[in-house]
Amino acid sequence: MIAQDYRPRVWDATVRTLTLALLLIGLGAATALAQTRAYVGNRGGFSLSVIDTATNTQVATIPFETDLNSLAVTPDGALVYVAHGNGTVSAVNARNNTVIANIPNGLSAIRIAAAPNGAFVYVTNSNTNTVSVISTATNTITATIPDAGRLSFDIAISPNGAVGYVTGLLSNTVTIFDTATNTVTATLPVGTAPAGVAFTPNGAFAYVANLLSNNVNVISTATNTIVATVNVGSEPVTVGITPNGAFAYVVNQSSNDVSVIDTATNTVVATVPVGLLPGEVAVHPNGASVYVTNIFSNTVSVIDTATNTVAATLTGFNQPVPIAIGTLTQEPLPALIGQVQALIDAGTLTHNEGDALIDKLNQVTTKLANNQTSGACNQLDAFVNQVHAFINNGSLTAAQGQALINAANVVAGSIPC
Repeated sequence: MIAQDYRPRVWDATVRTLTLALLLIGLGAATALAQTRAYVGNRGGFSLSVIDTATNTQVATIPFETDLNSLAVTPDGALVYVAHGNGTVSAVNARNNTVIANIPNGLSAIRIAAAPNGAFVYVTNSNTNTVSVISTATNTITATIPDAGRLSFDIAISPNGAVGYVTGLLSNTVTIFDTATNTVTATLPVGTAPAGVAFTPNGAFAYVANLLSNNVNVISTATNTIVATVNVGSEPVTVGITPNGAFAYVVNQSSNDVSVIDTATNTVVATVPVGLLPGEVAVHPNGASVYVTNIFSNTVSVIDTATNTVAATLTGFNQPVPIAIGTLTQEPLPALIGQVQALIDAGTLTHNEGDALIDKLNQVTTKLANNQTSGACNQLDAFVNQVHAFINNGSLTAAQGQALINAANVVAGSIPC
């Protein structure tokens, strides 16, 4: 009897898994492994190109009605925020490459950065010298930070999320603000026309590219003082730092190259020629490559960090300027189905109880495959109601049920509901 009961259970679980895999293939998400994507903003084409960094091929294009100034990806890779020249900030669901919100923000949103915990994104506004703080949970502006430097330009948030640094292109300063209070705490004079800024991964230093000084200031974040100045190429505009903190890659716009700074000695150890009028830089999370947009060449150069040579040149862009890279973590829906299956296998839920829950989750997948977002959200609501019922009748403990509900809320946020 035990063997006869066991076989159908394994078979049903296998069928559910295969069915889900086929449905996910239809959604373009056949794998639950993390996927790293590069997002390139086409200023000339009013669009966002999505690049699979494993193959360096373009897998999607997202259209917009206005230009794209800057990009930021939340740490989980689930959301891409786009700052537009008309002041609007768009939120893009990275799982299905659709715009889910357009946030009014005034005029001239220049650069954007995400907090390390993903709760907020910060946008510099050059026309008002302010920074807008946007909640990623509600996609609304929750605060505005004044006096962020004349022609507030680039922005970076420290790895611990405690402070933000803003470059003032016309005030020749870096403005430092406290993210807990959203107030300015210090203003530091730097070189002429500071543009790009980036923190080392340990948060000990910030590197500031000074556009008209042709150098980079290295700031100690402990003392907010300049501890080194590194001469680079002509008109350095953006900075990217490798995940191990060993090297800073500085894009020199007028000399059409990238200076590689050894952060241990703060000396230039390599210069890498790229395309015409390079714009922005993004470092791959694995540290093996650096991506640079070339505005006049309509290309993206991929630099191999082991050799500091261009390993690939990607084409098919239209005045590419902003670039950001994010890693999309495991799909939350398969993970939730796995949680339910584990409860079945452990004997916590009966076969019928577990089937009732998994069937609702399979319906979520089916609805999404048919672009029926509201129907998918309704099925998630039904799932949560069923979990509450199982808690009430004793099939699940409150802790077991809450774990499923929390996971369901993650799924809802990824759709989004």
